[in-house]
Amino acid sequence: MELMWWWLLPPAAVAAGAAWWAARRTDNTANARRRPVAHADRLILLPEYQAALRHHRRWLAVALLACAALLASTAVAAARPVGVTTTRPEQHNRDIMLCLDTSGSMSSADAAVVDVFAELAAEFDGERIGLTIFDSTAVQVFPLTDDYHYAREQLELARDAFDGKPGSSGFLDGTWSGRGSSLIGDGLASCLNSFPPTAGQAGNRNPGGTQDSGATQDPAATQHPGQPQRSRSVVLATDNFLSGEPIMTLGEAAALARERAVHVYALNPGDLDYGSGPDQPGAQLRAAAESTGGAYYALDNPEAVPGMVRGVEETEKTALRGTPRAVVSDEPGLPLAAALLSGLVLAVAGRRLRP
Repeated sequence: MELMWWWLLPPAAVAAGAAWWAARRTDNTANARRRPVAHADRLILLPEYQAALRHHRRWLAVALLACAALLASTAVAAARPVGVTTTRPEQHNRDIMLCLDTSGSMSSADAAVVDVFAELAAEFDGERIGLTIFDSTAVQVFPLTDDYHYAREQLELARDAFDGKPGSSGFLDGTWSGRGSSLIGDGLASCLNSFPPTAGQAGNRNPGGTQDSGATQDPAATQHPGQPQRSRSVVLATDNFLSGEPIMTLGEAAALARERAVHVYALNPGDLDYGSGPDQPGAQLRAAAESTGGAYYALDNPEAVPGMVRGVEETEKTALRGTPRAVVSDEPGLPLAAALLSGLVLAVAGRRLRP
């Protein structure tokens, strides 16, 4: 423990010494009103008198000690004692982009996903979360952000839209501007473009001409080689029923995810294939997700959404130790407690010394 204003202690000691000296001075006028008493020695030799005198002296000593302790503790408290500790703050460098197919068959699955992550956002610390929705075109609802209050508001609006709440259909506007439906490759590529580019990607933000109608990224968010890398995850929920000609195929989008070190966790409510061959849509989506280091879940599995969340939380959370820094905090508790206790003892002693 250190004292910020230690220079207060010497003046306090001088003041206490002056008060003691003033109290010990002989007052010549004090005896002016006194009168001699004959045979006083007989009185002071009485056992009762001796017991009362010892009792008085004990409480006088207690009062003096309590007064000294009170003065010392208040002086120390006024000098502002502080404690200095060294901490290394931990930052959770994790980015999560929710990439949701808004075709009609996806409503209940999308609602379950946004509902889970709306609750998780209240527990995030350092993570960033974003939301992109797509059908024939992609729309970025909000970019990666650590404003968890805003993220929860947007996710709750999305849940209302997926649940069909009256007046919320406008939330999905812009996702039907192109031809076709569930253009999975284009949707995934748009979600990948929602991550801040590294220094090597800054000049190539739109590979293959992929359409991205989301907000532009802040150049300050670019990850440079010297900066800690944030782990990246895409939660892709799609019915996997491709209709139309996408600009980028699912395989090409998966290759782009591998190139950018993004793990894709795919949730497929429509896991209805026509065989076990590798050319089946479900097998292709599984292969694409697992090739990025992510995982594939069918919605008929009761562990689909919880398992996806665990996969993101357990394998994608990078905890970085920050630079050590000194933290100075006030610690007045001990001297103030001593002052309070001394004051109480002094009050009791004063009552006992009352004539």
